Amino acid sequence: MKSTSGTCHMLGSSLISWHYKKQACVSLSTVEAEYIAAGSCCAQTLWLRQQLNDFEILLNKIPINCDNTSAINMFKNPVMPSRTKHIEIRHHFLREHTVNGTCDIKFIGTKFQLVDLFTKPLAKDRFYFLLNELGIISLNCSLQ
Repeated sequence: MKSTSGTCHMLGSSLISWHYKKQACVSLSTVEAEYIAAGSCCAQTLWLRQQLNDFEILLNKIPINCDNTSAINMFKNPVMPSRTKHIEIRHHFLREHTVNGTCDIKFIGTKFQLVDLFTKPLAKDRFYFLLNELGIISLNCSLQ
């Protein structure tokens, strides 16, 4: 079964883009699925960074949030664990950018994972919590 991954891209406190996609390969674990999703996020983020550079807005260390500590440890570990040998080389993209300091992967609790708003069916309370976190105001107050 293929995993779906999603990313939200923020500039300051504003959502400027989001991406949702079924992964092209079957992951053997949730850690691997998160690892692949974060690598995809890094590629998108670096593209956005280049666009901002064209407008002379320079960003140094770009924070990337992930809610899986095992995936984060895989990115930060300089020695490639034997469990990751089957992962295609293109998915090690974020590891390279983490090591050279372009990106900084950080843990974020699942409760604050904003992309869930776009990728999962949510309970009403959680839906409105994430809307509020994104700064989106519901114009139809009767739904709340």
